[in-house]
Amino acid sequence: MLSVAVFRNAAALSVRRSVGMTAVARRAYTTGGETETPKEETAKVEVELSEEVKKMLAEKDKQISELKDAYLRCLADQENVRERSRKEISTTKEFAIQKFAKDLLDTVDILNMALTAVPADLREKSSVAEITKDAEKVFDQLTNLYTGVSMTESELVRALKRHGVEREDPQGDAFDPNKHQALFQTPMPGKEAGTIFAVQKMGYSLKGRVLRPAQVGVVAESQ
Repeated sequence: MLSVAVFRNAAALSVRRSVGMTAVARRAYTTGGETETPKEETAKVEVELSEEVKKMLAEKDKQISELKDAYLRCLADQENVRERSRKEISTTKEFAIQKFAKDLLDTVDILNMALTAVPADLREKSSVAEITKDAEKVFDQLTNLYTGVSMTESELVRALKRHGVEREDPQGDAFDPNKHQALFQTPMPGKEAGTIFAVQKMGYSLKGRVLRPAQVGVVAESQ
């Protein structure tokens, strides 16, 4: 940005040239029939120059001040716009997969239900007292099914976690309406009211933001 001194020098030079040309022209004329002496002419030029320079410098100072204020305001506005843009871009990047992640949650839930459909006593051979050859074949199939579904669920959960999606199991926690959705309430002896005793669907969060609240059953106040 040009300094005030530069404007002052430019204004002074311009005025000096203008006044100098006027002085040269005046040499061809006389005042009251007498030719002005060089000293008188120089004095008049200096007076005119001083007044013109002061006037022009005052105008330039005002213009410089206005331009400087406008420039600083423009810089501040641009910085604010850049900061807002950076925040919006960052937020957009973090939550760009929100819809995708939410669509996958039902798939994870179905896999989880498939896992729970296989009874625990059929997941271990040692738990079966007597087993026929055909029954053993069925057992192997169930075991393979459970293993495959379990691996699929685990991989899906890990994939979601890599993108910032965390699964939350609130079993035994205090009910929080910001994170949990109560599907039903019932009194339960020996359990504190407001405690979650059943989880129908686990909750999920994305970068700390609730993506889906956990669907739970809550201990109610005893009547």
